[in-house]
Amino acid sequence: MRALASMENPGSQNLNPALKFLNLTPSDILDHFPEGVFLINTRWQIGYFNHMAEEITGFKREEVMGKFCWDIFRADMCQKDCPMRLSMSSGEVVVDREVEITTKGGQKMLILVNTSQLKKTGNVVLGGVETFHYLTCPELEAERLETKPFANIVGVSPRMQEIIHSLPVIAASDSNVLILGESGTGKELVARAVHQYSLRSKGPFLAVNCSAIPEGLLESELFGHERGAFTGAVSSKPGRFELAKGGTLFLDEIGDLKPEIQVKLLRVLEEKTFMRVGGTRRIPLEARIVTATNVDLQEAMRQGRFRDDLYYRLFTVPIHLPPLREKREDIPILVKFILEQLNRKFNKRVRGVDPKVMKILCRHAWPGNTRELQHVLEYCFVFAKGPLITERHLPRLESAWGGRELELPMTDKSVSPLQALEKKTILLALEMTHGSKQDAARMLKISRSKLWRKMRLYRLSDADFNK
Repeated sequence: MRALASMENPGSQNLNPALKFLNLTPSDILDHFPEGVFLINTRWQIGYFNHMAEEITGFKREEVMGKFCWDIFRADMCQKDCPMRLSMSSGEVVVDREVEITTKGGQKMLILVNTSQLKKTGNVVLGGVETFHYLTCPELEAERLETKPFANIVGVSPRMQEIIHSLPVIAASDSNVLILGESGTGKELVARAVHQYSLRSKGPFLAVNCSAIPEGLLESELFGHERGAFTGAVSSKPGRFELAKGGTLFLDEIGDLKPEIQVKLLRVLEEKTFMRVGGTRRIPLEARIVTATNVDLQEAMRQGRFRDDLYYRLFTVPIHLPPLREKREDIPILVKFILEQLNRKFNKRVRGVDPKVMKILCRHAWPGNTRELQHVLEYCFVFAKGPLITERHLPRLESAWGGRELELPMTDKSVSPLQALEKKTILLALEMTHGSKQDAARMLKISRSKLWRKMRLYRLSDADFNK
């Protein structure tokens, strides 16, 4: 194209002084551009094709020069709804249009394109320019993306595949199941899968969060009560053990049970019967018990907070759910699965996330695990208007410590070594999190209030870490 040839002439009077100073041509710049770029003339012939365009399409520059763009891209909308045609005919700039192309190797691929007219002085149209990039991460294989969820549980990591394959076998038995894992790893999801694929699937599934019910009411909630058993008990009421008859009772946060309730739960599991509070009649337990906790029960036993005999009774079939940071290869497929759910919820057509966003998501530490990932993506959905989630849609995530390991500073030998190390470590954490007290406390594995106390102790202010 004449325009490009003129731009690439180092002697051109229109050459940007900065490019002349760096001894670069516009073509040099475009070849280092992180997106595919091509230019066409008014006859729709390709006159420029940068390095990223070669990588995405599979075509070499010399193969496409002078060819019609539709012969190279073979897009689904080349003949009817071409964004470049709209720009060429109307002068309109088209932004973030989703297009399916066919690569040189015959692979279908979704890209996101932006198009605009190319003009010179006098408003003379010379042609058009298009930039484009992957709509999804190219390293994700189609087979991997097509992994089907098992009872809404997805994962391609070895540990998750092991759990998914074992769930039908576990569900078929009637043994007690203990699900272990950090908050947000999907313990209730696994419990529901155990119920769904068991012989009790037609019965009820009842979930009780043992830490969310006041201690004085938990026993009545589980066992039920008779009329007059306590003040306010104006009528008899069945408990969860009774209501779950023929189905599954899921007891979440089992590690927070008080010792008195632990003793009574152990008796229920051993005798398979229970009595309502204030009652005298023994009622048979006809529900399967599935429990879960994010507490280290072995450590709780060593501290005397959890009964050994109850632990071994519950530990018949354990399922250990790994945190998200230990199965990062699952993040892309989890993102895809969550986006599909959110599309149905919000009636949108968000097709994926920008590769830069995917790198951010894969690098983040995810202390809240899959639940946190779901909340982040839902936040993005509120602001996303097009088919792609970009960095501008993310909440304050990348500015956080993003999963980096905290490197401890050397101790100052001139003062108390422990205090010097603690002060410098707090300063480093605040610098790495750009002053976020919440993120710094999470990195240091202390509460936010404790971080504030430490900052007051060492007389630290925002000015100390925002230099």
